[in-house]
Amino acid sequence: MIKPTNFQHARLLLRVTVWCGMSALLMPAAGCGKTKEAREQLTHAHSLYESRRYTAAKNAIDTLRMNFPREVDVLKEALTLIRRVERAESEQNIAWCDSLLPIRLDEAERLKKGFVLEKNAEYEDVGNYVRQQLTVERNVERSYIRCGVDERGEIYLASVYFGSRPVNHTGLKLSAPDGTFVETATIPYDGGMNYRFKDGGNTTEVVTCKGENCIRAVQFICGTDKKTRIKAEYTGGTAAFAIYLTGADREAVRATYDLAVVLGDIERMRLEKEKSTKKILYLDSKLNGD
Repeated sequence: MIKPTNFQHARLLLRVTVWCGMSALLMPAAGCGKTKEAREQLTHAHSLYESRRYTAAKNAIDTLRMNFPREVDVLKEALTLIRRVERAESEQNIAWCDSLLPIRLDEAERLKKGFVLEKNAEYEDVGNYVRQQLTVERNVERSYIRCGVDERGEIYLASVYFGSRPVNHTGLKLSAPDGTFVETATIPYDGGMNYRFKDGGNTTEVVTCKGENCIRAVQFICGTDKKTRIKAEYTGGTAAFAIYLTGADREAVRATYDLAVVLGDIERMRLEKEKSTKKILYLDSKLNGD
């Protein structure tokens, strides 16, 4: 084996020293390059924020976070910016709600004509709007389909049965002569949403479906031609029973659905405004360093 001379040792040591020195010089340069690129992306996000392109600004900040996870100082500034973006979005939401709420409120008042608000202030926080012809007082000892909507916009459909013997039904099936049909959800007897009682030898049963449990049935009624006879079968019971919806009952369902849509919009806007207001207070506390 040929041993390296002292001269060769010296040359090797010199090469290693030079390489290490160059690496030390290049590493900060690479770091500066990343910082510069990160700041360029942050500047771009700022410009998107200034032009009110809030979604694009948030996407740009998300990209910045993913691409430069070690640029701590830049990321701190990005966090402040994202809070400003979210605050601006919240202000925008409030302005949108404030502009549309009066319109929807006026529309709701117009649609409420012909409805009665049923509400017991002692134990009910939310009342129900029911068409005058569908109130309980006007439909004693009658089997019919009752529709209503609460003050927050949740619609309900109730199948009311009155007869000499119980049918113990748990749901409703609506069908048209062409064979199209829809069914509500099944509501087992619970003494609440499905309750029944006897009085004077006759039985009364009321099965109530709310919201998603009945919306398809409501839309089926609203979407069927007025001249089409709709059959309502009381399902899930111990005896068969069916009625045909009257024109007045169907018109009441349509009017109730229209009111439900508007009341639902109002409720969503109120909740959105409340949520946005709370978010602004939270973001302000963070932006002010609290």
